[in-house]
Amino acid sequence: MTPEGESGPKVEIGHVLMLDVVEYSTLLITEQSRIMSELKRIVRSTARLQQAEADGKLVCVPTGDGMLLVFFNEPEAPIVCAMEISAAIKNHPEIRLRMGIHSGPVNQVLDVNERANVAGAGIDMAQRVMDCGDAGHILLSKRVADDLAPFPRWNPHLHDLGECEVKHGRKVSLVNFYTDTVGNPELPKKCALAKAKPLLPRRRALIGATVLLILALVIGSLIFLRRTTLRPGTMTSSAPQPNTKSIAVLPFENLSHDPDNAYFADGIQEEILSRLSKIADLKVISRTSTQRYKSKPDNLLEIAKQLGVAHILEGTVQKAADQVRVNVQLINAQNDSHLWADKFDRKLADVFAVETEIASKIADTLQAKLTGSEQHAISSRPTESSEAHQLYLRGRYFVGKRGAENLTKAVDYFNQSVAKDPNYALAYAGLSDCYDLLPQWSQMSRAEYVSKAKSAAIKALQLDDSLAEAHTSLAAALFSELNFRESKREFERAIELNPNYAFAHYSFGYTVLPALGEFDLAITELRRAVDLDPFSVIINANLGYGYVVARRYPEAIAQLQKTLELDPNFWTTHRNLGEALELSGQLDQGITEYEKSYKFSNDDHALAYLAHAYALKGEREKALQLFTQMRELEQRGIVWSFGFALVYLGLGDKSEAVNRLERSYQNKEAAKISLIKVEPLLDPLRGDPRFEKLANEIVALNVK
Repeated sequence: MTPEGESGPKVEIGHVLMLDVVEYSTLLITEQSRIMSELKRIVRSTARLQQAEADGKLVCVPTGDGMLLVFFNEPEAPIVCAMEISAAIKNHPEIRLRMGIHSGPVNQVLDVNERANVAGAGIDMAQRVMDCGDAGHILLSKRVADDLAPFPRWNPHLHDLGECEVKHGRKVSLVNFYTDTVGNPELPKKCALAKAKPLLPRRRALIGATVLLILALVIGSLIFLRRTTLRPGTMTSSAPQPNTKSIAVLPFENLSHDPDNAYFADGIQEEILSRLSKIADLKVISRTSTQRYKSKPDNLLEIAKQLGVAHILEGTVQKAADQVRVNVQLINAQNDSHLWADKFDRKLADVFAVETEIASKIADTLQAKLTGSEQHAISSRPTESSEAHQLYLRGRYFVGKRGAENLTKAVDYFNQSVAKDPNYALAYAGLSDCYDLLPQWSQMSRAEYVSKAKSAAIKALQLDDSLAEAHTSLAAALFSELNFRESKREFERAIELNPNYAFAHYSFGYTVLPALGEFDLAITELRRAVDLDPFSVIINANLGYGYVVARRYPEAIAQLQKTLELDPNFWTTHRNLGEALELSGQLDQGITEYEKSYKFSNDDHALAYLAHAYALKGEREKALQLFTQMRELEQRGIVWSFGFALVYLGLGDKSEAVNRLERSYQNKEAAKISLIKVEPLLDPLRGDPRFEKLANEIVALNVK
């Protein structure tokens, strides 16, 4: 980081970790020296500090009895580092450490010795937070806790302490962070003292009323806790409250007598959600995560906490001939109060007006601020043809089911839709989505699908340039052509148009950004996608892979193990976990995960990773048996050249590995060959002239 220069101090938001040794001054001088030396070694050996330092995103300053670490990359950096430190000092009971974390303005300055230093409000607040703690505590300011609360990894471990008085009568709002293995669950002494103020003399009636009020609160709390028992992994009742402008739209119940009208209820839900998601001032949960609540939920508070929202929208839809009835109710899930409810009886042709009215009323109720373009977006009427719209909704219904047969049906419905209305941009966007997904379930040439996806997306944008879905589809097609720069531009435009579009954040963070080495931004986008779609297994699994390519293996392993709780049989999670374990030096455990990946998928990609790992382990015969299976698949037209490269690399044949990477490039196996500059498994090839030439050819033209 650049210190103070001629133009004055550089001020930016820093993520501050302050730590010191409790009762340091009572130690003998020799003990002080030994403890500080060991503490310095522990802190500097943490993976997060080393990564930030290597990236030039860290200032580290000794403070006599402790240290000050300021990270300038991401809000999670201090808490991850604190966990690493806390885990390490368990082997050193003599180091009685406390830590405080805050994010705020930090000035980068030079000290009297012309060395880089820091100052500012962010540092001062971190000091106050830390000063409230006892040995073992990891205390956070409320601001930091609010940033971490939406993420399932941190949420269960945040425990609100309320306000604590510090120097000069000032008060700070604190949150205690602890898990089963790190942190201190005890109430800090300063907080206990602040809460134990003496009762002032009052009249007996007032004392009696106070006692009754306390009893009522206790009884009410017990009843509340019994009614809202949380599932594992959800936020505790003491954790910070969710964003007040957050909402989940639960699946609408189909009240039509004809079960074939299920597509219509799903479509209304999705289109209301889509309109809301275009409002940047709202947090709107993806439909993928809300679909698990298809049946009418019993405990809205629990669901809201699992999804990280404050509000729930429920609804029913009844369609008969050209008439439609929509009932909706907006609920504050924190107290189960109904904020607004309404019933709409309209002609089918007026359904867009109903969706607009519902979205507008929700925005008003939640006091969301809308720009002019957002107001236009939620009021749009995408087609004048009711028939085209019905066909479009049927197409979307089958897209949601996935699989070759369902996607083929969806293509047919979208084509019928554009036949009814050739100017229906959303139907073209739907076609593009289908062609982007179909290669996962079909043997048809991926290049052919990519071409169709790109053409459909371009057509959609020619008709309506404001469609985030079409920009995302075009971005995916451009990425498949290894055109990273243009793909990045399209992803950025999609997110600008629809900041709540989880799939855009996910695709951006999983494809283009890691290919360009922008790991911090990639992980930020992937985490945002998880925040918006917390129960998506693929998004959670590939957040883990994002940590892998960033070489943050402990975080990758933790994220992937958590993802297995969502679906223990998802092969991609096991494959990514296998790679994280292999790269962290746990090859045997990695092989176990690769074996599970192959077991659950019987996929050529999983087969390649397993053969590669056996080759690395020296079990050449097993590796060659699997390699033979890969060759048999290749003869049947199932070719993944990147996988062959991994196996050849494991077998020690670098020349043939590069040959296969060249074929992977020719075949535009974008998902993996795009990562040639950053994929850790390819590290043995770095420095090889042919490999470096290939890597530069793939990536150099795409660098800014």
